[in-house]
Amino acid sequence: MTTMTAQPRLAALIGELPPWMSYGACRDEDPDLFFGADPGFGCYGERKAARVAREKAAKAVCAACPVRESCLEFAMTTPEHDGVWGGLTDKERRRMRRATLRKPTPST
Repeated sequence: MTTMTAQPRLAALIGELPPWMSYGACRDEDPDLFFGADPGFGCYGERKAARVAREKAAKAVCAACPVRESCLEFAMTTPEHDGVWGGLTDKERRRMRRATLRKPTPST
């Protein structure tokens, strides 16, 4: 997930942007929809009800995205720790990573 606004900042962090990013349904959306406010209280953070509503709206954008799977794969392999990427929140991706690590490997 990235937007035209966030692309220069992301490119500075990771180098050249993956080509799929220019096709994201989020490219013209406000980055705050996907990343929200910093944790905390009052004007410095986001209340739970507001976060849940924001994440639901972000996931709706992701649901119609033609590059959702590429976005999620990017977030899982980078690993991207913040925001909604590929239709999953940071907490959902963290759970997914843990579940993958817990899977027993077949013995040879």
